[in-house]
Amino acid sequence: MSAYFEYLKEMIVAFFQNLGLWFNMRWAMPWAPVPNEFSYYHSLYSQYSPKFGGAGWFFFVLFAILFIALIGGLLFLLFWVIRKYVRFRKAGANEEKLRKEVEKLNVELYQTIQEKDRILGLQVHSMGVAGAPENVAEANGEVVDTNAEEEKKPESDEIRFPRLTLVDQKYEGYSLHTQLPADAETIDLKGICERFRNFAASQMGLYYTIDTIRVFFAAMGTGKIIILEGISGTGKTSLPYALGRFFQHNATICSVQPSWRDRSELLGYYNDFTHKFTETEFLRAVYEATYRDDVNLIVLDEMNLARIEYYFAEFLSIMEMPNVAEWNINLVAAPQPNDPKHVKDGRLLIPQNIWFVGTANNDDSTFTITDKVYDRAMSLFFDNKGIAFQAPFTESLPLPFDYLMKLYQNAMQDYPLSAKTLEKFQQLDTFVIAHFRLAFGNRIMKQLGLFVPCYVACGGTELDAVDYMFESKILKKFEVLNVAFLRDELIALDAELTKLFGKGEFKRSKAKIKTLLKTNA
Repeated sequence: MSAYFEYLKEMIVAFFQNLGLWFNMRWAMPWAPVPNEFSYYHSLYSQYSPKFGGAGWFFFVLFAILFIALIGGLLFLLFWVIRKYVRFRKAGANEEKLRKEVEKLNVELYQTIQEKDRILGLQVHSMGVAGAPENVAEANGEVVDTNAEEEKKPESDEIRFPRLTLVDQKYEGYSLHTQLPADAETIDLKGICERFRNFAASQMGLYYTIDTIRVFFAAMGTGKIIILEGISGTGKTSLPYALGRFFQHNATICSVQPSWRDRSELLGYYNDFTHKFTETEFLRAVYEATYRDDVNLIVLDEMNLARIEYYFAEFLSIMEMPNVAEWNINLVAAPQPNDPKHVKDGRLLIPQNIWFVGTANNDDSTFTITDKVYDRAMSLFFDNKGIAFQAPFTESLPLPFDYLMKLYQNAMQDYPLSAKTLEKFQQLDTFVIAHFRLAFGNRIMKQLGLFVPCYVACGGTELDAVDYMFESKILKKFEVLNVAFLRDELIALDAELTKLFGKGEFKRSKAKIKTLLKTNA
């Protein structure tokens, strides 16, 4: 037994001796000659230093300094490389950690969108097409069923536009025909204005002057963008809302957010990760209008909380095109067979039965509406609440879009801008150019030729229509001028209006001039 322990002791001692010898030979032995080398350096120094002389000692010190600097530089370089390497490794580890976090969040987002699409798919499935949509029947009067057979929908995972597909399903198999009631088959623009005013007062408790209604309907005949601005609580949003109720097709109200910066906030965007289009209520309303034959109003509530020329720029440009067949908005680059029915080659054509109505508060929390927007839109200012009046109970009026456009076309023929008034307006243009360096421009002249006939057809006078255009299109630009230095010119402009159009005319413009003079007194 004792022999074994003797063996074990000898074996362990021999093992660790050999291990130590290996480490000594591997790491220590290569450095063993170094002390001898230092001794050799010292012997060389002792042999030659007494004979250096002054110049030799100078170069000896210089070389020593350079040599120490070289060694220090190499050590610093080694330290810098090691430090960079450590930071790189650390950054790589953090990047990998962030990448995993992003992957985790993307998976969670994908699962959430899948769940949302599944719910939308269930909603699409639950709607079916066996019966007519209730709101379609209410909004359009007669609904004719042309195909009662339900069409099988694609699976929700295959649908890139779930909300637009829902609209397709809602209107699939039906031909919509909006018809005027029997008591309104020959109604004109003046009658529509009066009927809407009484409807808003009797059924909704909203009171507007007949001139406000005339301006709004004439603006609809002039362009597709209408801005209602003024102080809060004066009925700006209520006006298009009430008009939607009057036409039996509710207006779509989209609340503008201060964070809106581009068109994706308005229309949505294509998600490359989920391969689906994130749709907005605005896009849904535009798309649904492609199925309808009545008037559609889309309200951008508090539109100047963000810069209009940023998020609405595409629409401002598109609706300047004279050919309405080119009013296309691009949604996706590559079309697919199961895209919504009216999305052609990834593009959606803006239908002509849409009007965009923007409301704008004038306070410190909003952006100033630029001339680029004002020039392309018709604006209406609300400065006080409506005065209540007794109105007979009035029913709503389902109004076909084609009928309304026919009334506007008739107005152009029946009440064109007279040559006498146009001549006076051009003289006014010359006066404004000479005194204020502002010109009316071709766009304003075109709008004048459209607005005046529509306003007269609504029951107004020609001079009141011209007065409105001059006040809203020209005098509004004076707000950014230094009016304090233009008092004499403004007084002269007031006199020029009286000279051209008469003492009791152009009440809007004269009131605006008076306000400008008072504000800058």
